[in-house]
Amino acid sequence: MSYFNIKNISAVLKILRRETKKYRQPIVSLIANRSGKDPFLILISCILSLRTQDRTTAAATERLFALASTPRTILKLSKKQIERAIYPVGFFRVKAGTIKAISEDLINRFKGKVPDTLDSLLSLKGVGRKTANLVLTEAFNKLGICVDTHVYRISNRLGLARTKSPEETEFALRKILPKIYWKEFNYLLVTYGQNLCKPVNPLCSLCKINSYCLKLGVKK
Repeated sequence: MSYFNIKNISAVLKILRRETKKYRQPIVSLIANRSGKDPFLILISCILSLRTQDRTTAAATERLFALASTPRTILKLSKKQIERAIYPVGFFRVKAGTIKAISEDLINRFKGKVPDTLDSLLSLKGVGRKTANLVLTEAFNKLGICVDTHVYRISNRLGLARTKSPEETEFALRKILPKIYWKEFNYLLVTYGQNLCKPVNPLCSLCKINSYCLKLGVKK
């Protein structure tokens, strides 16, 4: 069974850094840069982005943050107001409740501040490993490997991982990926996955890392 040669990861990521400059930033990274790395706005944008296209998330965050941008101001809004602001993100009613619950928890348990440890972030309602790791890397510049569907898919296509879920992929990457690359890995693969290494019919003929990729699972 063939595996990706980890010695090539530096060359692959160097190419991806160059190639991803052509494309729009993923929405959470965009909000992080525009907000001055505000942890709360990054956390809430992560929640809104789950199972939602970036264009929809971008509009929803703009509407919501115009109304409230801190845990205390969020709690002044009714659940219905939040629902109207974030619609039509996926599961908008559930997410509205989650946003209020997170805001209340931050005030009651963390003095209104987003915590900067993985375990504390995971203790918040609706926050899974993907969101927690993304907040760590984007808001606090700490080590983390955020694995969404793009990172999961491309890691397995490359042959870098042989896993059946994003969570399995995170733990696999933690073992083999040099820590120097952890923080940028999600950004690079998400951007590439949204624009070129797509779920169906990836554009392999245009891919600059084609020669390094084992193309596992690619049928067309």
